[in-house]
Amino acid sequence: MAKQPLLLIAAGGTGGHMFPAQALAEVMLARGWRVVLSTDARGARYAGGFPDTVRIEQVRAATFARGGALDKLKVPLVLAAGFLRAALGMILDRPRVVVGFGGYPSIPALAAGLVLRVPRMIHEQNGVLGRVNQYFARRVNKIACGTWPMEMADGIAAAFTGNPVRAAVLERAGAGYIPPGDYPMDILVIGGSQGARILSDVVPEAIGALPEEVKRNITVAHQARPEDIERVIAAYNAGGVSAEIAPFFADIPRRLSECQLVISRAGASSVADISVIGRPSILVPYAAAAGNHQAANARMLSAADAAVVYPESQLTSEALRDTILSILTNPKAAEAMARAALGAGRADAANHLADMVESLARKETP
Repeated sequence: MAKQPLLLIAAGGTGGHMFPAQALAEVMLARGWRVVLSTDARGARYAGGFPDTVRIEQVRAATFARGGALDKLKVPLVLAAGFLRAALGMILDRPRVVVGFGGYPSIPALAAGLVLRVPRMIHEQNGVLGRVNQYFARRVNKIACGTWPMEMADGIAAAFTGNPVRAAVLERAGAGYIPPGDYPMDILVIGGSQGARILSDVVPEAIGALPEEVKRNITVAHQARPEDIERVIAAYNAGGVSAEIAPFFADIPRRLSECQLVISRAGASSVADISVIGRPSILVPYAAAAGNHQAANARMLSAADAAVVYPESQLTSEALRDTILSILTNPKAAEAMARAALGAGRADAANHLADMVESLARKETP
C-alpha cells in the first residue's frame, strides 16, 4: 500500500503564523495527507490546537532581531543546527511539499527544502511580506497571500487565497448578526499578543463615557495584558460598565459570533476571523508592526466599509466614544458593516491553499 503523501508545514512562534498553519493542516489531513509541523520551542507552545495526528518536529532557530551581541553571534550556528535537523528529517521521510508561514522558525525547513529541491511555497498572512518570506519569495515555487492588496517587490507574483481560519471559526462562519438595539449588547476587545496597552488605556474610558441609555445595555469582554488587568477592571468599574477582563479568551470564535461590535488590533488572523464570521469592527493597527503591515491588513476591511480604522496617533477616548455610539445607535449601518465584512472574507481560504499544495505536488510527480 502506497504511503500517504507528506506535507511539511514550517511556521513561526506567534498565533498569526500558527493559526493559518493549523487550518491548512486540518484540511490536508482530511484530504488523506500526513502532516508534520516544523517549528521551534516557542512555536510549539502555540501548537496545542493542531490535530493529534500532526507530528511536531522542533528545530533550533534564531533571529538577529533579538538579544545582545553574543546572541547575535550565535544566530548562524543555531540556524545551521536547525537546517541540519530539518534536512535529515526530509532525507528520512521526504515531503512532497514544504509550506512556510513566516517567522524565523520557518527558516530551517524552507532552507532544507531549497537545498534538497523539495517543492516549496510560502503563505504571507499580512499585507506586507515579512522578513523571512521576503528572503524566500524568489526561492519558492508559489506564493499565496492572505490579505489583498499585497505589497511586493517587482517581478514577484502571488495568488490571493485569503487567510485560512481554524475549524472553530469556520463553524461560525456567517453566523447571523443581531444588530444593536435597546437590549443586551456585547462588545469584544482583542489586542493580540503585542502592543495591546493602548486599547487598555483608551477603550474603558470611551465606553464609560457613552450615554447611560446605551451603556446600561453593554457587556464588554476585554483581552488585556496581565500587568494591565487591575487598572482595566478599575476603569470599567469607574465608568459603570459591566466587563469581563482576561489575558486570553479561549473561545474567541463564540464571542465574535455573539457580539455587536469588535474593537481590535489589525493582526492578520484577527482580521480574517472578523471577516469570516462577519462583524462590524473598529481597528487600531499596531504602529510598531514591521513594515506597518497591520495598517495594510486593515485596508481590506476599511475599503469594504466594514471597519473604522484609527491610527494610534488619532485614537482618543472622545473619538472612539463617538464612533462606538454611531455604530451602536444605527442598526442599519451596523448590519451593512457586518455584511461588508462577510463579503470581504474568504471562508474557503484553507481549501484554496490546499489546492495550491496539491497542484504543486502533482507537478513534482513523475
